[in-house]
Order: sequence, then structure tokens, then C-alpha cells
Amino acid sequence: MDSQSVLFIFIGLTIFNFLFTTVLEYLNDKNWKESIPDDLEGFYDSNKYQKAKNYKIERGKISLLNSSISFVITILMLFFFGFGLISEYAVSFSDSIIVQSCIFFMIFHLLTTFLGMPFSYYSTFFIEEKYGFNKTTLKTFIVDKIKGLFISSLFIIVLTSLAIVLIEYFSTGFWIWLWIGLSSFMVFLNMFYADLIVPIFNKLTPLENGELRSKIESYSKKVGYSLKNIFVIDGSKRSTKANAFFSGLGPRKTIALYDTLIEKHTDEELVSVLAHEVGHFKKKHILVSMFLTILQLGIMCYLFELCLNMEVIASSLGSSKMNFHIGIIAFSFLYSPIGLIIGILMNILSRKNEYEADKFAKDTYNGNFLELALKKLSVDSLSNLYPHPLYVFVHYSHPPLLKRLDRLKG
Repeated sequence: MDSQSVLFIFIGLTIFNFLFTTVLEYLNDKNWKESIPDDLEGFYDSNKYQKAKNYKIERGKISLLNSSISFVITILMLFFFGFGLISEYAVSFSDSIIVQSCIFFMIFHLLTTFLGMPFSYYSTFFIEEKYGFNKTTLKTFIVDKIKGLFISSLFIIVLTSLAIVLIEYFSTGFWIWLWIGLSSFMVFLNMFYADLIVPIFNKLTPLENGELRSKIESYSKKVGYSLKNIFVIDGSKRSTKANAFFSGLGPRKTIALYDTLIEKHTDEELVSVLAHEVGHFKKKHILVSMFLTILQLGIMCYLFELCLNMEVIASSLGSSKMNFHIGIIAFSFLYSPIGLIIGILMNILSRKNEYEADKFAKDTYNGNFLELALKKLSVDSLSNLYPHPLYVFVHYSHPPLLKRLDRLKG
């Protein structure tokens, strides 16, 4: 296969991904029904239901504009060998492969960040503000972007440097060591996310002694779930949306409840949400998901090594020779259909796990309180009550609300 054929494959995959995503978004936006579901009649009135519909449509429009610009830029980069030109520019700075690749990735990272900034600003201060979600000040927005840029740049430089060291040391079969390294990094980040990353952006405060903490600890003890770290996160400084997250493994398990979640839900509803998350742990969903993610990383690393050995790929992108950063760009194109299939399979498993975790919460605590919590979360976030089945099949890691409620009743 010659370089021109490979280039046409890259262009074809880019066009397919864009059209496939755009068609799915269109179908999803058009799938809204006029009637409010019976289960949510006491939570939605006609005005709020229309508000939810308008919110999703407006977010869809700005997302389409963003993806369309990215699509056009990518096609132009392929047609005019932009990746190769930037690679040659990065190579001219140093003889070090590490320096060359870091410069290459940082150029694209900075371009992507600054191109996405207007969309992020508009989404936050116009759409989110219009629908009553935004609590972010301009200062917080700018500081968040600077912090995010710094942390992501640090990750890019460190991971790129370590990967190239492994590749140079193990000329063949390096994918195994790269796989081990990336897997270890993923596990480390999962365990220490609440300790290292979250405090950079938010303040974590231990949940004070009181009825809620007592009920959480009582439930945890009842089901044999050791939970030492319970925090409240100041999510209200950015948004009115309620949320919670769980992170860590073994003794590092941590639960963080957004202050907006505590404000909008009763203690019983909050414990039911916790019971759902405990269900994931008890059913081994977290371990299975991590194992499958590690397996996927292995497949990616193996295919990446194969990609690096194909010089024709480098010339198709306009580069005089294959190197690490050109290999990453080529791999991102070639892996996209495989990633789509794996993502769909992972989502199928995830939706199954969500049903099981809901059932665990119902069996060990109270299904009615979980139903109430799910309804309130859906209404507060103005979520789509009627997502298109194909969109759900491809993108949803959680079942749609109405299906979850049906299962809980059943």
C-alpha cells in the first residue's frame, strides 16, 4: 500500500467519524416527545420541560459548530501535510527525540486549547448562565484554564518522555513495557485522584458529624463496606448542578459529595446514591472495568508498535521519517474504528452494571429513595428524557432515566 492510499484512509476515517457523530446528534435532538412521562409529572411542568429541551438543543448547536471547525482543520491538515510540516518544524529545534516530540505535542495542545476557549467561554457564560446553572466567575474560569493547561502539559511532557525512553531502550517488544507503565499510571491516578488532582481545583472538607454522616456510616457498616474518607466538595462555586464521585481502591476509597447535592437531597436519598456506588464495589464492577481498561491499553500499545514500524504511514502525513509523535497521530486515526467498537461494548457492560448497582441499592437500602434521587438529578440537570436508542447504544454508559425507573419498579 502506497502513502497516497494511506492518506485516503485517514481522510475517509475522519469523514466517517464526523458524519456518524453528527447524524447521531441530529437523531437524538429530534427524538424529544411533546408529552411529559407519567413518572415525572410531579417534577416537570410544561415550562421546565420545554426549558430542558431548549437547553439540550442549544448545547448541541455549539457542540456541532465546535466539532465542524475541528473537522475542517483536520481535513486541511491531512490534505496539505500539516502534521508533517509541524513535525519537521519541531525536529529543527533539537536532535533529542524527546524534545522534538514534546514540542510537537505542545504545539497541538496549545492550538487545541486556544481554539476551544471561545466555545468553553460561550458555553459557560451564555448557555449555562441562561439556564441558571453557572456560578463560575471570570476569575475562576481563567484560573481553571491556566491550571488545567499546566497540569495537562505536565502530563504530556512526562508521559511522552517516559514512553520514548522505553521505546529507545526496548527497540522491539517495547509495547509490553509501555503497557505496564501506562497501566501503573492509570491505577496510581485512580487511587490518588482525590488527594492530588481535586484539591488543585476544589476544596475538599470532611463531612461534619451529624445525621447524614451517621446514616452513611451505619449503612456502610451494615453492608460491610469500609469507608473512612467522606468529603464535601465546593461544587457550588462553579455550577448549581449536583454531583458526587467515588475514587480510590482498598484503604484509599473516598467519597466526595457536592455541596449542591447535599443541599437538594434528603439524607435518605443521599444514602441511596451511596448504596448504588457501594453496589458497584460489591459486584466487582470497578475491578472488572479496570481490568478491561488495562486490557484495552495493551491492545493499543501493541497496535501502536506495529504502526511505528510502517514508514509509509509517515510519508502519508508528510513526514520525512517515522518518529514517536507522527506514530501517535497516525495511530489515533487508524485506531478510531476499533475504539468506537470497544467503546460500544464497554458501554453495554456499563449499562448492565448500572442496573445491577440500582438493584443492590434497592435490596440493601431503599429503592424508592433512589428513584427520588434519580428524578431530582435528572430534572435539576435538564437531562434528555427521550434519548434516541441508537445514541444510547453508542454513547450512554448509564441507562436512560425512564428505563432505570422501570427496572427499579420491576
